[in-house]
Amino acid sequence: MKKHIIFLLFAPISLLSCMDEPIKPINTNKGNFEALWNIIDTRYCYLDYKNINWDSIHSVYGQQVTDTTKIFDFFDQMASMLGELKDGHVNLYSNFDRSRYWKWFTDYRPNFNSELIYSPKYLGENYRIASGLRYAKIADDSIGYIYFGSFSNGFSDTNMRYVLNYFSKCKGLIIDVRDNGGGSIDYSKQLASYFFTEETATGYIKHKTGNGHSDFSEPLAIKTPAHKTIQWKRPIAILTNRMSYSATNDFVNRMKQAPNAIVIGDRTGGGGGLPLSSELPNGWMVRFSASPMFDSNLQHTEWGIEPDVKDSLKVTDEAKGIDTIIEKAITILK
Repeated sequence: MKKHIIFLLFAPISLLSCMDEPIKPINTNKGNFEALWNIIDTRYCYLDYKNINWDSIHSVYGQQVTDTTKIFDFFDQMASMLGELKDGHVNLYSNFDRSRYWKWFTDYRPNFNSELIYSPKYLGENYRIASGLRYAKIADDSIGYIYFGSFSNGFSDTNMRYVLNYFSKCKGLIIDVRDNGGGSIDYSKQLASYFFTEETATGYIKHKTGNGHSDFSEPLAIKTPAHKTIQWKRPIAILTNRMSYSATNDFVNRMKQAPNAIVIGDRTGGGGGLPLSSELPNGWMVRFSASPMFDSNLQHTEWGIEPDVKDSLKVTDEAKGIDTIIEKAITILK
């Protein structure tokens, strides 16, 4: 018994002495490369899902890095390595540049023309503005139309109460989130809450539990509440395109479960990973997807969400000042 007690007393001291001296990455090009590669290796959440051989990428890019490589060239090498993840949530930040991956939307048709929505047929010049919401009655005042361009723009319950009251005699409502690149998930949840009649599990999230590529927690439900006093219970259409990304992707995922809602347009851009940031020895910051998010069927939303009704902006309509996708929504709602 005494031997066991002595072991238990001394073991923590031994462990603490080891933990007091962590290995610090060296602030050289090679040291920063290893630090960046390791952050992605242990904390990025989609390596297995995207079938990325991160060890092979280490071999390829590690050969390019030397401690004499000039700073701009070194940044470009690291940006190129991160581009292998094909993730719009992954960025490398320095004092002179920010890396970005844009092919998730540039490889697709835009299906949006801002000049059309500000034409007299839709918002016109005298549209109303409530914080980030631009709104007007369209289709002979039978349909309410809201364009919301960024979930970085806040809005309040008071804003939404006035907007929905303005549309009180409309048969249906359109919320256009095309080209909305995201922002705050809190605003995504808040906006969706006005269109639910009861709290609903609309998706799931997992968190990393270890350094392994597939070390994740059990899925945790993401719930969308129903607002207690503001509720739109008539038909609503959500308009999407590839630039509907990140928090907008989350909003669309929630609205797929809302009663009376239909999603029209193109597949969203995705961005289903909850991002975090970490610092390299040289002070550069890397942002990366850390926690994967899923729809109500536990399917990844990283590559985007399919609309209920797929439609594209037709060139012939565009030439006439007509937005094909808005017109599709009007027809369905009426």
